[in-house]
Amino acid sequence: MPTGAAPIRQLTPHAVDELTSTAQKILADFGSSAARPELLRTIARSAARLDETIRHQCRPVDTDDGLYVLRGLPVDDGGAGPTPASWATAGDSAAEWDLILLLLATSMGHPIAWEGQQDGRFVHNIVPSPGHEVEQTGASSTVLLSPHTEDAFHPSRAHLLLLACMRNHDAVATTAASIRKVRLDADDMALLSRPALPILPDDAYAEAQGFGEEPPKVAALWQTENGPTLRYDPAYTPLDEAPADYRAAYDRLTAELERVSVAVALRPGDVLVVDNDVVVHGRVPFKARYDGTDRWLKRASVRVPGRRSRPLTEADEHGYGQSALVAHL
Repeated sequence: MPTGAAPIRQLTPHAVDELTSTAQKILADFGSSAARPELLRTIARSAARLDETIRHQCRPVDTDDGLYVLRGLPVDDGGAGPTPASWATAGDSAAEWDLILLLLATSMGHPIAWEGQQDGRFVHNIVPSPGHEVEQTGASSTVLLSPHTEDAFHPSRAHLLLLACMRNHDAVATTAASIRKVRLDADDMALLSRPALPILPDDAYAEAQGFGEEPPKVAALWQTENGPTLRYDPAYTPLDEAPADYRAAYDRLTAELERVSVAVALRPGDVLVVDNDVVVHGRVPFKARYDGTDRWLKRASVRVPGRRSRPLTEADEHGYGQSALVAHL
């Protein structure tokens, strides 16, 4: 698997100063990064006033890689505090970074949160947690986090995913694979474009897993005027219920995604921006120490207004009863 093959967008020192000083002022005014309506409105106004060079670096993903790394923002390892033991205990840890991430996210579209995940926060803390080592969620560590579309089970999933690195002493790699780089024949593309199987809610959505209605069948691939997009989460897709020809096509898709996958070891301060319609992402296994020095990412999700990258039939899905909270500001 190639390592570090992600386009870099370098922030200028002026852009870094503007982002950090803006975040610090907002934090001083509000005293917390908890996303109240008035805080989100302030972030939206502040993002609209950011220098054009910042907004240029936040432009849409424009290569078949389907991702890029914003680089140049500093992280004070000591000042950030220890890596939280879980998202539930993180609170306002490294709160300035929550606001930096929301400023960037708001420059790209509408930040979203989920009622059923991390208490409805607009910025999530992704840390290894004791007792969750082998789950297929961001709290795991000792297993490969399988490549997947973020929140693939839901029709209102993010268009963009932002992963900001607070700490990564062990250079634990995030994996990524773009559908725009795979090679599949026309028959496989056609087969995988038919709604054949559901994608079930992952373990981060306990309430959704108990939803009583019939799971909707969804397409794994979709062809747009800009190229194919995908909706993919094999860990939560009941592939054994599919016909043999569909399973074989899905296996070929999986093999191709593995072939084109890259491993990106984020540095502290890096912000990985992933097109969630084009790229599946995961994480290599690692051994957590639970001593305050483990890998720590912050995550924000963004919907892009007017984007047409998904089948219209997705609007009819029930989303397993989960509601996205969208910052329409």
